[in-house]
Amino acid sequence: MVVCVISFLGLSIAPLLGNAFQRSSSPEPEGQTDLSQSDEQLLRDQAKGFELVLQREPGNQTALRSLMDIRLQLGEIDAVIPHLEKFAELNQDNGDYTILLAQVKQQTGDSEGAAQTYRQLLEANPGNLKALQGLVALLLQENRPTAAVSLLQDTLKLAPEANEAKPGTIDKPSVQLILGQVYTEQNRYADAVDIYDQVQAENAEDFRPVLAKAIVLKTEGKQAADYEPLFEQAIALAPDEYKDQIQQMATATNVSGGSAAPNPGATGNAAPDSPAPPSEAQGETSPAVPTE
Repeated sequence: MVVCVISFLGLSIAPLLGNAFQRSSSPEPEGQTDLSQSDEQLLRDQAKGFELVLQREPGNQTALRSLMDIRLQLGEIDAVIPHLEKFAELNQDNGDYTILLAQVKQQTGDSEGAAQTYRQLLEANPGNLKALQGLVALLLQENRPTAAVSLLQDTLKLAPEANEAKPGTIDKPSVQLILGQVYTEQNRYADAVDIYDQVQAENAEDFRPVLAKAIVLKTEGKQAADYEPLFEQAIALAPDEYKDQIQQMATATNVSGGSAAPNPGATGNAAPDSPAPPSEAQGETSPAVPTE
């Protein structure tokens, strides 16, 4: 359920290091790479060159990016962190790099550091959906659903004042959808349905809460008459590019898992491109119904 629904949130991170991070998302054991000895030596020589550049120009982003790419090719993910911290510091207006930093920390086993990085970003921007999803996923992975629920509820409490000061600061429907997904993960189906009903009541043209409710009812084992009309309604509301996928969900025997879905906009009338973090870095449980 969480995978099916959260994937519609459209949370992703624009590629920072090309395919290198993807190659290293499941790193080889220490000291084992696919590189030949000569290729490895060449990369290490290049790394030394970029390190010299950074000694002269600590803020040289081209050198930082290249050095991170090399470290990842060498399988030295731990060595990427200080460079990525610097890169994120130099690009504070782009929270995606901070989120990527949190993911890398989590992947290297520093869950506390990852959580702290997410929270620092959320202090500055409480409505950052990517940071919210990342932290929620981390908390769920650590079997802390109560903390995940509290985080989302606190964010919703901030929404009225934050949005009055600056409209759009916190996307309330999207946060509610994530909360509904967390409830579903905990088999709190009634609470999830209540949340989705609230979102639907306030966003009549948004197919996401309709789809989410349909999935919950089907997962819960309700009668087909209870959820099939909701799938049909979601298909009718959704943009054309998502109708087939929703139809597949409607006919699937098991809708509790599945691959990531596309990312429609908040109302379901548009599908804006939005950057997304590698799911591997977030762990196995990664929040997903439409939220952006």
